[in-house]
Amino acid sequence: MKLFLTLTLLGAALTLAGSQPSLDQSKTDGPTLNGRWRVKFSLVGTEEKNAVFEAKSKGAGTLLFLDTGPDNKPVAEPLPAVWSELTNDRVTFSGDVELALGNCCRELGTLILKGAFASGNSIKGRAIFITSTTDEENFIGFRSTVGTFTATRER
Repeated sequence: MKLFLTLTLLGAALTLAGSQPSLDQSKTDGPTLNGRWRVKFSLVGTEEKNAVFEAKSKGAGTLLFLDTGPDNKPVAEPLPAVWSELTNDRVTFSGDVELALGNCCRELGTLILKGAFASGNSIKGRAIFITSTTDEENFIGFRSTVGTFTATRER
């Protein structure tokens, strides 16, 4: 009886798995994140910053920050980044960066950019910067700030 029930449940699970579209199958033929993007982002209490995001294959990429170094100078080399395309033309890309927060300090953390395609060549969304500094009063346990971003595909 247990064997019959196990086989029945396994068969039902396989049938359901076969009938469910995968994330790739459910995506529309809309725009893709592949390529180079000019990114402008601003966080609460900071001035606008610029970066170049390059989406490579299989969710890998790089972020080259153009004015986030000390004295608003460019970072010397592109930093590793990750990205994903979600359903409904939504995308996420992120990477680690050191940013000036306020006028006295620089913070290491992860910049997360979550948005949607406004057109095939532009993305708009929210920016989230989560530092490595603990903050017991913050619900995620780390100091964080939010803002907005836009990205335009470079030709």
